[in-house]
Amino acid sequence: MRLIYFHRDSERGTRGTYKWLVDEVKELGAAVKERDRQAIMDEFADVLAWLASLANVVDIDLETATSLKYDGKCPKCRESTCECPLSKPP
Repeated sequence: MRLIYFHRDSERGTRGTYKWLVDEVKELGAAVKERDRQAIMDEFADVLAWLASLANVVDIDLETATSLKYDGKCPKCRESTCECPLSKPP
């Protein structure tokens, strides 16, 4: 993503790139609601791409950040298979 889009994303800035990410998450939600498998796959790819683009714009290595937080264990209960009680999303 950095090689392909960093120049454009950095010109758009953090706020603009974040807005694109949020829009793509909304599109993913719509595709999931409609149960359109191809659209879901496309939107997952778009969400991941925009997440990576935002990470690049704010100078965060997404792979490192993920590895540090999710080091083979749940970050809350610290078990390799999560044992946290189920809860509803916020």
